[in-house]
Amino acid sequence: MSMSVSIPLTPDAFGPARRVVAQGGAFTVTAWRTGLGVEMLRIANGRGHVEVLPFMGQMVWDAVFDGVRLTMESAFPEPRPATSIVETYGCLAYHSGLLRNGCPGPEDDHPLHGEMPCKRMGSARIEFDTDAEGGPVVRVAGHVDHTLGFGPNYRARPSVTVGTGTTIAMSMEVENRSALSMELMYMAHVNFAFVADGVIHQAAPFTPERTRVRSSVPAHVTPTDDYRAFLKELAEHPEAGRRLDRPGQWDPEQVIYVDAPGTDKDGLTHAMLERPAGDGFAMSYAPSEFPRLARWILHGADATVAAFALPATCEPEGYLAEKAKGNIATLASGETRGFTAHFGYVTPDEAAALSGQIAALGGQDKD
Repeated sequence: MSMSVSIPLTPDAFGPARRVVAQGGAFTVTAWRTGLGVEMLRIANGRGHVEVLPFMGQMVWDAVFDGVRLTMESAFPEPRPATSIVETYGCLAYHSGLLRNGCPGPEDDHPLHGEMPCKRMGSARIEFDTDAEGGPVVRVAGHVDHTLGFGPNYRARPSVTVGTGTTIAMSMEVENRSALSMELMYMAHVNFAFVADGVIHQAAPFTPERTRVRSSVPAHVTPTDDYRAFLKELAEHPEAGRRLDRPGQWDPEQVIYVDAPGTDKDGLTHAMLERPAGDGFAMSYAPSEFPRLARWILHGADATVAAFALPATCEPEGYLAEKAKGNIATLASGETRGFTAHFGYVTPDEAAALSGQIAALGGQDKD
Protein backbone atom coordinates (compact mmCIF):
# COMPACT_ATOMS: atom_id res chain seq x y z
CA MET A 1 0.00 0.00 0.00
CA SER A 2 1.46 3.32 -1.13
CA MET A 3 1.39 6.42 1.00
CA SER A 4 1.53 10.00 -0.21
CA VAL A 5 4.07 12.24 1.49
CA SER A 6 3.63 16.02 1.48
CA ILE A 7 6.44 18.46 2.28
CA PRO A 8 5.36 22.09 2.83
CA LEU A 9 7.55 24.78 1.32
CA THR A 10 8.15 28.29 2.63
CA PRO A 11 9.97 31.05 0.74
CA ASP A 12 12.49 31.58 3.51
CA ALA A 13 13.67 27.97 3.16
CA PHE A 14 15.28 28.83 -0.19
CA GLY A 15 18.86 30.08 0.08
CA PRO A 16 21.63 30.97 -2.38
CA ALA A 17 23.25 27.53 -2.12
CA ARG A 18 21.57 24.60 -3.85
CA ARG A 19 20.54 21.95 -1.35
CA VAL A 20 18.66 18.68 -1.52
CA VAL A 21 15.28 19.10 0.19
CA ALA A 22 13.72 15.73 -0.67
CA GLN A 23 14.91 12.39 -1.98
CA GLY A 24 13.28 9.06 -2.62
CA GLY A 25 13.54 6.28 -5.19
CA ALA A 26 14.68 7.71 -8.52
CA PHE A 27 13.94 11.28 -7.45
CA THR A 28 16.08 14.05 -6.03
CA VAL A 29 14.57 17.48 -5.40
CA THR A 30 16.97 20.41 -5.07
CA ALA A 31 16.02 23.93 -3.95
CA TRP A 32 17.72 27.30 -4.24
CA ARG A 33 17.08 31.00 -4.67
CA THR A 34 18.58 32.74 -7.68
CA GLY A 35 20.70 35.86 -7.37
CA LEU A 36 17.65 37.83 -8.52
CA GLY A 37 15.55 36.36 -5.69
CA VAL A 38 13.41 33.74 -7.45
CA GLU A 39 12.78 30.43 -5.65
CA MET A 40 13.50 27.36 -7.82
CA LEU A 41 13.10 23.60 -7.52
CA ARG A 42 14.84 21.01 -9.66
CA ILE A 43 13.28 17.53 -9.83
CA ALA A 44 15.80 14.99 -11.15
CA ASN A 45 14.54 11.51 -12.04
CA GLY A 46 17.38 9.60 -13.71
CA ARG A 47 16.26 10.51 -17.27
CA GLY A 48 16.77 14.22 -16.75
CA HIS A 49 15.35 17.07 -14.74
CA VAL A 50 12.52 19.61 -14.58
CA GLU A 51 12.84 23.06 -13.00
CA VAL A 52 9.75 24.64 -11.43
CA LEU A 53 9.16 28.05 -9.83
CA PRO A 54 6.96 27.01 -6.87
CA PHE A 55 6.05 30.55 -5.79
CA MET A 56 5.99 32.38 -9.14
CA GLY A 57 2.90 31.26 -11.04
CA GLN A 58 4.23 27.75 -10.57
CA MET A 59 5.71 27.97 -14.06
CA VAL A 60 7.93 25.23 -15.46
CA TRP A 61 11.15 27.07 -16.21
CA ASP A 62 13.16 24.37 -17.94
CA ALA A 63 13.38 20.65 -18.68
CA VAL A 64 16.04 18.33 -20.06
CA PHE A 65 15.49 14.62 -20.80
CA ASP A 66 18.01 12.18 -22.27
CA GLY A 67 20.33 15.15 -22.81
CA VAL A 68 17.80 17.05 -24.95
CA ARG A 69 16.62 20.47 -23.76
CA LEU A 70 12.91 21.02 -24.40
CA THR A 71 12.78 24.76 -23.73
CA MET A 72 12.61 27.77 -26.05
CA GLU A 73 15.68 29.98 -26.52
CA SER A 74 15.28 33.50 -25.18
CA ALA A 75 17.03 36.56 -23.78
CA PHE A 76 16.41 35.26 -20.24
CA PRO A 77 19.08 32.84 -18.98
CA GLU A 78 17.21 32.64 -15.67
CA PRO A 79 13.84 33.80 -14.39
CA ARG A 80 13.49 37.43 -13.39
CA PRO A 81 11.14 38.81 -10.71
CA ALA A 82 8.08 39.87 -12.69
CA THR A 83 4.40 40.66 -12.55
CA SER A 84 3.87 40.18 -16.31
CA ILE A 85 5.10 37.26 -18.40
CA VAL A 86 6.86 39.55 -20.91
CA GLU A 87 9.27 40.55 -18.13
CA THR A 88 10.62 37.00 -17.88
CA TYR A 89 9.67 35.28 -21.16
CA GLY A 90 12.02 32.32 -21.28
CA CYS A 91 10.23 29.39 -19.63
CA LEU A 92 9.13 26.02 -20.97
CA ALA A 93 5.55 26.30 -19.71
CA TYR A 94 3.22 28.56 -17.79
CA HIS A 95 -0.43 28.91 -16.85
CA SER A 96 -1.91 31.52 -19.15
CA GLY A 97 -5.12 33.23 -17.98
CA LEU A 98 -7.30 32.94 -15.97
CA LEU A 99 -9.74 35.87 -16.17
CA ARG A 100 -8.15 37.20 -19.36
CA ASN A 101 -5.87 35.63 -21.93
CA GLY A 102 -3.99 36.19 -25.15
CA CYS A 103 -2.60 39.28 -26.84
CA PRO A 104 -4.72 42.28 -25.81
CA GLY A 105 -6.50 43.98 -28.67
CA PRO A 106 -6.63 47.78 -29.12
CA GLU A 107 -9.65 48.08 -26.80
CA ASP A 108 -8.51 45.53 -24.20
CA ASP A 109 -7.02 46.59 -20.85
CA HIS A 110 -5.53 43.28 -19.69
CA PRO A 111 -1.85 42.28 -19.65
CA LEU A 112 -0.48 39.82 -22.19
CA HIS A 113 -1.78 36.35 -21.21
CA GLY A 114 -3.54 37.54 -18.09
CA GLU A 115 -2.85 37.69 -14.38
CA MET A 116 -1.81 34.10 -13.62
CA PRO A 117 1.61 33.49 -15.29
CA CYS A 118 3.71 35.28 -12.63
CA LYS A 119 1.20 35.37 -9.77
CA ARG A 120 2.74 35.01 -6.31
CA MET A 121 1.51 31.71 -4.90
CA GLY A 122 -0.15 31.61 -1.49
CA SER A 123 1.23 28.16 -0.67
CA ALA A 124 3.49 25.52 -2.18
CA ARG A 125 4.46 21.94 -1.37
CA ILE A 126 6.25 18.87 -2.72
CA GLU A 127 4.34 15.58 -2.85
CA PHE A 128 5.72 12.07 -3.27
CA ASP A 129 2.84 10.01 -4.64
CA THR A 130 1.81 7.38 -7.19
CA ASP A 131 0.04 7.88 -10.52
CA ALA A 132 -3.04 6.05 -11.83
CA GLU A 133 -0.88 3.09 -12.87
CA GLY A 134 0.81 2.91 -9.48
CA GLY A 135 4.11 4.39 -10.64
CA PRO A 136 6.02 6.79 -8.39
CA VAL A 137 5.76 10.52 -9.06
CA VAL A 138 6.88 13.81 -7.55
CA ARG A 139 4.44 16.68 -7.67
CA VAL A 140 4.86 20.39 -7.00
CA ALA A 141 1.50 21.79 -5.92
CA GLY A 142 -0.03 24.74 -4.14
CA HIS A 143 -2.72 27.36 -4.41
CA VAL A 144 -3.32 31.07 -4.83
CA ASP A 145 -6.43 33.11 -4.11
CA HIS A 146 -7.41 35.92 -6.44
CA THR A 147 -9.86 38.14 -4.59
CA LEU A 148 -11.06 41.60 -5.49
CA GLY A 149 -13.60 43.63 -3.54
CA PHE A 150 -16.78 43.69 -5.63
CA GLY A 151 -15.05 41.57 -8.25
CA PRO A 152 -13.82 38.07 -9.02
CA ASN A 153 -12.93 35.68 -6.23
CA TYR A 154 -11.31 32.40 -7.25
CA ARG A 155 -8.83 29.87 -5.94
CA ALA A 156 -6.34 28.41 -8.43
CA ARG A 157 -4.63 25.10 -7.64
CA PRO A 158 -1.85 24.44 -10.16
CA SER A 159 0.42 21.41 -10.06
CA VAL A 160 3.35 19.95 -11.96
CA THR A 161 3.86 16.18 -11.83
CA VAL A 162 6.99 14.28 -12.90
CA GLY A 163 7.30 10.51 -13.04
CA THR A 164 10.28 8.29 -13.80
CA GLY A 165 9.95 8.83 -17.56
CA THR A 166 10.15 11.89 -19.78
CA THR A 167 6.63 13.31 -19.50
CA ILE A 168 5.43 16.29 -17.45
CA ALA A 169 1.81 16.67 -16.35
CA MET A 170 0.81 20.31 -15.86
CA SER A 171 -2.58 20.74 -14.21
CA MET A 172 -4.78 23.64 -13.19
CA GLU A 173 -7.89 23.55 -11.04
CA VAL A 174 -9.99 26.71 -10.78
CA GLU A 175 -12.68 27.19 -8.13
CA ASN A 176 -15.09 30.12 -8.38
CA ARG A 177 -15.57 31.28 -4.78
CA SER A 178 -17.72 34.26 -5.70
CA ALA A 179 -21.49 34.41 -5.43
CA LEU A 180 -21.50 35.47 -9.08
CA SER A 181 -20.52 33.57 -12.22
CA MET A 182 -16.93 33.99 -13.42
CA GLU A 183 -15.47 34.29 -16.91
CA LEU A 184 -12.61 31.90 -17.61
CA MET A 185 -9.88 32.00 -20.27
CA TYR A 186 -7.11 29.41 -19.83
CA MET A 187 -4.24 28.12 -21.94
CA ALA A 188 -1.52 25.60 -21.10
CA HIS A 189 1.25 27.68 -22.68
CA VAL A 190 4.08 25.24 -23.47
CA ASN A 191 7.06 26.81 -25.26
CA PHE A 192 9.12 24.08 -26.89
CA ALA A 193 12.46 24.67 -28.57
CA PHE A 194 12.45 25.52 -32.26
CA VAL A 195 13.66 22.52 -34.29
CA ALA A 196 15.15 23.33 -37.69
CA ASP A 197 13.79 20.78 -40.23
CA GLY A 198 11.39 19.49 -37.57
CA VAL A 199 8.08 18.00 -38.72
CA ILE A 200 4.77 18.73 -36.96
CA HIS A 201 2.28 15.89 -36.51
CA GLN A 202 -1.30 16.78 -35.59
CA ALA A 203 -4.57 14.82 -35.43
CA ALA A 204 -6.21 16.99 -38.09
CA PRO A 205 -5.48 17.55 -41.79
CA PHE A 206 -3.33 20.47 -42.92
CA THR A 207 -6.17 22.06 -44.87
CA PRO A 208 -7.39 25.69 -44.75
CA GLU A 209 -10.62 24.48 -43.14
CA ARG A 210 -8.93 22.72 -40.19
CA THR A 211 -5.52 24.47 -39.93
CA ARG A 212 -6.17 28.22 -39.96
CA VAL A 213 -3.52 30.95 -39.79
CA ARG A 214 -4.17 34.00 -37.61
CA SER A 215 -5.08 36.82 -39.95
CA SER A 216 -5.04 39.67 -37.42
CA VAL A 217 -1.64 41.20 -36.68
CA PRO A 218 -1.09 41.87 -32.95
CA ALA A 219 0.38 45.16 -31.76
CA HIS A 220 3.78 43.63 -30.89
CA VAL A 221 4.34 42.36 -34.47
CA THR A 222 5.74 44.65 -37.17
CA PRO A 223 4.71 43.03 -40.47
CA THR A 224 7.06 42.93 -43.45
CA ASP A 225 6.38 42.06 -47.08
CA ASP A 226 7.88 38.60 -46.51
CA TYR A 227 5.70 38.15 -43.43
CA ARG A 228 2.55 39.00 -45.34
CA ALA A 229 3.56 36.69 -48.19
CA PHE A 230 4.13 33.80 -45.78
CA LEU A 231 0.83 34.60 -44.03
CA LYS A 232 -0.92 34.27 -47.40
CA GLU A 233 0.93 31.04 -48.18
CA LEU A 234 -0.03 29.52 -44.83
CA ALA A 235 -3.65 30.59 -45.29
CA GLU A 236 -3.93 28.98 -48.72
CA HIS A 237 -1.58 26.02 -48.18
CA PRO A 238 -1.29 25.23 -44.44
CA GLU A 239 1.00 22.27 -45.16
CA ALA A 240 3.71 24.89 -45.81
CA GLY A 241 3.95 25.23 -42.03
CA ARG A 242 4.24 21.52 -41.32
CA ARG A 243 7.99 21.22 -41.85
CA LEU A 244 10.20 23.85 -40.21
CA ASP A 245 12.66 23.88 -43.10
CA ARG A 246 12.67 27.68 -43.59
CA PRO A 247 13.49 29.12 -40.15
CA GLY A 248 13.76 32.69 -41.43
CA GLN A 249 10.14 32.67 -42.55
CA TRP A 250 9.00 32.51 -38.93
CA ASP A 251 10.24 36.02 -38.08
CA PRO A 252 7.97 37.74 -37.12
CA GLU A 253 5.90 35.05 -35.41
CA GLN A 254 2.98 33.19 -36.92
CA VAL A 255 0.01 31.81 -35.00
CA ILE A 256 -2.09 28.94 -36.36
CA TYR A 257 -5.33 27.38 -35.11
CA VAL A 258 -6.08 23.67 -35.43
CA ASP A 259 -9.78 22.82 -35.35
CA ALA A 260 -11.43 19.62 -34.08
CA PRO A 261 -8.41 17.29 -33.77
CA GLY A 262 -9.25 13.61 -33.59
CA THR A 263 -9.30 11.82 -30.25
CA ASP A 264 -8.46 8.30 -29.09
CA LYS A 265 -10.60 5.91 -27.01
CA ASP A 266 -9.63 7.80 -23.85
CA GLY A 267 -10.79 11.12 -25.27
CA LEU A 268 -7.24 12.43 -25.74
CA THR A 269 -5.65 14.02 -28.76
CA HIS A 270 -1.93 14.04 -29.47
CA ALA A 271 0.56 16.23 -31.30
CA MET A 272 4.29 15.95 -31.89
CA LEU A 273 7.25 17.90 -33.20
CA GLU A 274 9.55 15.29 -34.71
CA ARG A 275 13.25 16.12 -34.66
CA PRO A 276 15.58 15.20 -37.55
CA ALA A 277 17.18 12.50 -35.36
CA GLY A 278 13.79 10.73 -35.17
CA ASP A 279 13.04 11.64 -31.56
CA GLY A 280 10.73 14.51 -30.66
CA PHE A 281 8.55 16.58 -28.37
CA ALA A 282 5.00 15.48 -27.60
CA MET A 283 1.75 16.92 -26.26
CA SER A 284 -1.42 15.10 -25.16
CA TYR A 285 -4.63 16.58 -23.75
CA ALA A 286 -8.42 16.20 -23.72
CA PRO A 287 -10.32 18.49 -26.12
CA SER A 288 -13.28 18.16 -23.73
CA GLU A 289 -11.20 20.28 -21.32
CA PHE A 290 -9.45 22.38 -23.97
CA PRO A 291 -11.80 23.01 -26.94
CA ARG A 292 -9.25 25.19 -28.79
CA LEU A 293 -5.74 24.45 -30.06
CA ALA A 294 -3.24 27.10 -31.12
CA ARG A 295 0.32 26.99 -32.51
CA TRP A 296 2.91 29.74 -32.08
CA ILE A 297 6.18 29.63 -33.96
CA LEU A 298 8.93 32.25 -33.90
CA HIS A 299 12.53 32.21 -35.13
CA GLY A 300 13.68 35.70 -34.20
CA ALA A 301 17.02 37.23 -33.30
CA ASP A 302 16.21 37.34 -29.57
CA ALA A 303 13.91 34.33 -29.18
CA THR A 304 13.17 31.06 -30.96
CA VAL A 305 10.21 28.87 -30.07
CA ALA A 306 8.02 26.17 -31.58
CA ALA A 307 4.94 26.07 -29.37
CA PHE A 308 3.39 23.54 -31.73
CA ALA A 309 0.46 22.65 -29.47
CA LEU A 310 -1.13 25.16 -27.09
CA PRO A 311 -4.34 23.66 -25.64
CA ALA A 312 -6.80 26.32 -24.51
CA THR A 313 -10.39 27.22 -23.79
CA CYS A 314 -10.11 30.13 -26.24
CA GLU A 315 -7.92 31.52 -28.99
CA PRO A 316 -5.21 34.02 -27.94
CA GLU A 317 -6.52 37.20 -29.57
CA GLY A 318 -7.55 39.03 -26.41
CA TYR A 319 -10.70 39.36 -24.34
CA LEU A 320 -12.98 41.36 -26.61
CA ALA A 321 -12.07 39.38 -29.74
CA GLU A 322 -12.68 36.07 -27.97
CA LYS A 323 -15.91 37.33 -26.43
CA ALA A 324 -17.14 38.24 -29.90
CA LYS A 325 -16.33 34.70 -31.09
CA GLY A 326 -18.19 33.14 -28.15
CA ASN A 327 -14.97 31.57 -26.88
CA ILE A 328 -15.16 32.64 -23.23
CA ALA A 329 -16.10 29.95 -20.73
CA THR A 330 -17.94 30.66 -17.49
CA LEU A 331 -17.82 29.09 -14.06
CA ALA A 332 -20.98 29.18 -11.96
CA SER A 333 -20.76 30.21 -8.33
CA GLY A 334 -19.07 27.38 -6.42
CA GLU A 335 -18.08 25.53 -9.59
CA THR A 336 -14.62 24.00 -10.02
CA ARG A 337 -13.05 23.09 -13.35
CA GLY A 338 -9.85 21.17 -13.99
CA PHE A 339 -7.35 20.98 -16.86
CA THR A 340 -4.34 18.74 -17.50
CA ALA A 341 -1.79 18.78 -20.33
CA HIS A 342 0.82 16.01 -20.67
CA PHE A 343 3.95 16.98 -22.56
CA GLY A 344 7.58 16.01 -22.83
CA TYR A 345 10.21 14.13 -24.79
CA VAL A 346 9.81 10.96 -26.86
CA THR A 347 12.58 8.62 -28.04
CA PRO A 348 12.84 7.63 -31.73
CA ASP A 349 10.89 4.40 -31.09
CA GLU A 350 8.22 6.26 -29.14
CA ALA A 351 8.05 8.97 -31.80
CA ALA A 352 7.55 6.41 -34.57
CA ALA A 353 4.67 4.83 -32.66
CA LEU A 354 3.16 8.21 -31.84
CA SER A 355 3.28 9.44 -35.44
CA GLY A 356 1.27 6.37 -36.49
CA GLN A 357 -1.20 6.96 -33.69
CA ILE A 358 -1.66 10.60 -34.68
CA ALA A 359 -2.13 9.67 -38.33
CA ALA A 360 -4.84 7.19 -37.31
CA LEU A 361 -6.68 10.00 -35.49
CA GLY A 362 -7.00 12.04 -38.66
CA GLY A 363 -3.52 13.44 -39.18
CA GLN A 364 -1.19 12.92 -42.11
CA ASP A 365 1.72 10.54 -42.51
CA LYS A 366 5.21 11.97 -42.69
CA ASP A 367 6.13 13.13 -46.18
